Amino acid sequence: QVQLVESGGGLVQAGDSLRLSCAASGRTFSNYGMGWFRQAPGKDREFVAAITWSVGRTDYADSVKGRFTISRDGAKNTVYLQMDSLKSEDSAVYYCAASSRPFWSGRYRAGGYNYWGQGTQVTVSS
Repeated sequence: QVQLVESGGGLVQAGDSLRLSCAASGRTFSNYGMGWFRQAPGKDREFVAAITWSVGRTDYADSVKGRFTISRDGAKNTVYLQMDSLKSEDSAVYYCAASSRPFWSGRYRAGGYNYWGQGTQVTVSS
């Protein structure tokens, strides 16, 4: 059973930084794809960033390119989302997701992932 546990959310001011962590357990993740999504009140869940566990290939939503960085630590089975220059529009619940299937072509879609964490709240005050 795959478990994903996010942490690191909180309340910050615009321009500040946060680092989210996603601790993964229950499987060997070397062939998995990992992603971060976010969902603000009244909005659909949207793609933020993705990474392939094996080679670390990454991709980002246009809205976060140049500000957010996704990375993984194989020794700790943990995926990170470093968020810099935060804006009020970044406020949302952030979810970690994992895909055990070939996922790169579907990395932007929530349906491309088959495991999800419980989410962590990020609030950016302006």
